[in-house]
Amino acid sequence: MPKITISNQGHKVVNFNLNNEQPKPVLAILQENYIDWMHACGGNGRCTTCRCKIVEGMENLTERTEPEKMFLNAQRIKPIERMACQAIPKGDVVLEVPEKCKLPGVMYTN
Repeated sequence: MPKITISNQGHKVVNFNLNNEQPKPVLAILQENYIDWMHACGGNGRCTTCRCKIVEGMENLTERTEPEKMFLNAQRIKPIERMACQAIPKGDVVLEVPEKCKLPGVMYTN
């Protein structure tokens, strides 16, 4: 079973199923597993607050969506970042929460 690992949350691991009829973005998978993740626009691709730094497994995410391309061109996200509400995992991914996207009250590690 593939997994998402959040490296700066104590290497928290979330397993997910690839056999879904409707593939889910990273944000939805995290929310289903009770992991708090910032998303000011409600996960609609209109902001960049849900972005995550991809440590490993960029090749295991779907291609960038139009909103991601727009924000990348505007330098609102970095080439090593993806928007959790847009990126759909196809295999193992290791990510971390960027400094500006950390939620107060959530424990982060180095």
